[in-house]
Amino acid sequence: MSRVLRTTLAALALSGAATAAMSQDVTIRIHHFMSQKATLHSQFLVPFSEQIAAASDGRIKVELFDSMSLGGRPGDLYDQAVDGAVEAVLTLPGYTSGRFNRAEVFELPFIMQDSVATSKALYDLIETELQDGEFEETKILAGWVHGPGVIHSEEPIAKLEDLTGKEMRGPTRVVTDLLGELGATPVGMPLPMIPESMSKGVISGAVVPWEVVPSIKLQEMVSNHTELSGDRALYTAVFVLAMNWDAYESLPDDLRAILDEQTGKALSALAAEVMVEADAGGRAAAEGNNIIQLDEAEVARWIEASQPVFDRWVERASGKGFDGQAAIDQARDLIFENQ
Repeated sequence: MSRVLRTTLAALALSGAATAAMSQDVTIRIHHFMSQKATLHSQFLVPFSEQIAAASDGRIKVELFDSMSLGGRPGDLYDQAVDGAVEAVLTLPGYTSGRFNRAEVFELPFIMQDSVATSKALYDLIETELQDGEFEETKILAGWVHGPGVIHSEEPIAKLEDLTGKEMRGPTRVVTDLLGELGATPVGMPLPMIPESMSKGVISGAVVPWEVVPSIKLQEMVSNHTELSGDRALYTAVFVLAMNWDAYESLPDDLRAILDEQTGKALSALAAEVMVEADAGGRAAAEGNNIIQLDEAEVARWIEASQPVFDRWVERASGKGFDGQAAIDQARDLIFENQ
């Protein structure tokens, strides 16, 4: 069903019950893959649900379902929002590889220098192009990226060559491509699979931001953590809070206005801020482990080694019908404008 048709049907359904609609109570279920201990659940979604309830005088209730408790796998989440299995989901578009090609430009190595500015840039692109493009099947309430990705490993990674042959978990297609280019053996998997995969020896390390570390006790599974010096980030990952169109468009006008006011670019920036602030706590949890910081000369080697990732991404973009280099330039310009 097209978005226009959905809008028309929603309007017809509401037109005969305007008075009742103004007093209607609404429940928005948000499904996601993280635990209740995770930063995005406890420090972002819980306060968000409380704020929505307060702003709507209790007429909008947000219910949170963590750890895939409503069923399915993390890669199913986006389609759960599309199909209306739930009203909304928090997910990584990168969990469905090859589907959201424009959005993943922000995941390219070393693109992100400031996660808040990058999140604002991402939402700008969603609002102007992607909402009616590759995200047209859902209403995107917010889009953001996490803080700098860090390498967490059983053995120390102090130089590029130390990655050779190491089985490293990556969250998305771009990141696994990067890990492979840097010499590692990349293994793509969602976050919840990391502990079991580490315990079974499927992987010997993982790349995640610091804020994730305590929620999966990664600091107890590995003893080495590799950061980059300066303002460069090895990688980041794109998140979205996506809502089913029918659920969004069937909201009474006043409640939809409240939801719009509480979401969008400001919420996107807030999500990034929450994750960055939690990075300090994640790093503190690893106190006593070996924290390695690559110097600028070594970082330059990694940047040079990552260039084929950009080349392949640009080539894939051409196959998807858009100019990849122009998309990279646009992303960098949007980040600069939002700093």
